[in-house]
Amino acid sequence: MNAQSSAARAALAPLRLEVAGDFPILSRTVHGRRLVYLDNGATTQKPETVIEAERTFYRESNANIHRGVHWLSQHATDLYEAGRKTVQRFINAAKAEEVVFTRGTTEAINLVAQSWGRAQLKAGDEILITTMEHHSNIVPWQLLCEQTGAVLKVAPINDAGELELDAFAALLGERTRLVAITHVSNALGTVNPLAGLIEQAHAVGATVLVDGAQAVAHQAVDVQALGCDFYAFSGHKLYGPTGIGALYGRHALLAAMPPWQGGGDMIRTVSFERSTYADVPQRFEAGTPNIAGVVGLAAAIDYVSGIGMASIAVHEHALLEHATATLNGIPGLRLIGTAANKAGILSFMVDGIHPHDLGTILDAEGVAIRAGHHCAMPLMTRFGIPGTARASLGVYNDEADIAALAEAIEKAQHMFGTRQTR
Repeated sequence: MNAQSSAARAALAPLRLEVAGDFPILSRTVHGRRLVYLDNGATTQKPETVIEAERTFYRESNANIHRGVHWLSQHATDLYEAGRKTVQRFINAAKAEEVVFTRGTTEAINLVAQSWGRAQLKAGDEILITTMEHHSNIVPWQLLCEQTGAVLKVAPINDAGELELDAFAALLGERTRLVAITHVSNALGTVNPLAGLIEQAHAVGATVLVDGAQAVAHQAVDVQALGCDFYAFSGHKLYGPTGIGALYGRHALLAAMPPWQGGGDMIRTVSFERSTYADVPQRFEAGTPNIAGVVGLAAAIDYVSGIGMASIAVHEHALLEHATATLNGIPGLRLIGTAANKAGILSFMVDGIHPHDLGTILDAEGVAIRAGHHCAMPLMTRFGIPGTARASLGVYNDEADIAALAEAIEKAQHMFGTRQTR
């Protein structure tokens, strides 16, 4: 070990959060080896408090909400609406009514596209996205363009994976009605300078939606400070349950939007002649929602808030720097996405080894990563590659996980006969 890596490890040691024991699944073995979970960009593992919150709900509080006059229904309703207030505080929304529960980021974006978008856009209007977007922030807008005649514009990125700011500004104009942009790229880790981008978009009269799926678990998010109009995120990337997420929308925008889905609990009155609709947010929560998921999401937010988002950000930044230095020290490995401002995502290629083969070999060593295009096929086309291997960091990861990752990569190189020396 050289002096530089020794210093990096010494600097990192006090930042270890020592929370792995809170996550039951991390105590298991895979293929007879310790589980090294580095696929947090796909989904995070769940702390015992979240698991227990859902189990307790079903054991002690299960009932349908908003409609029952009995105590259990009212109790379940209180838990559900308390979860809404927890999300409001977490992202600093002005009102709890600005939080709409959805199945996740994907449904939240589709809700905006099919409610706000279909009502507001017409032929010739423009939607601006970026090259680094997840498919969930591309396909809904393509569908909307097909429905309305609007035009999709795409801002380019540079070789480091950073948004080309001058090109973004040049694409904004009087026809730009919506800017939809990721907060943190799921495939590159790039953190976009949102506040300035949102200000520019608003200057031309555009509405702004932010895909926050990869941001909320890693840094504090303040939707009022950002000034965005919509912000979408998923619970399962925030140490919460799958099948639950939230859409933040400025109240005036939500109040003017028509329903997207029809059914129970989103109505005020129904007759065979016409129906009238509930106020927001219930207008957008048709049918029986994922009540236990909301309870679990609130528990997950309480968990990360207890650690402190600032502490999480410091820990993950230090670990990212350490992991970047470690992977850059492996001959034949090339990082894809080297933005100056990054979150804890490392996408990489290893000479002579397909990402899927690499992922399979790493799995045999107990190391879980993601391999493929990461639902970002246009981004992979931009870099001229079929996909990458991706290690993504979470609160429970530490330098021992990075060492295991590096050792497994080197073993794969030996197996393929591609191991190089500097």
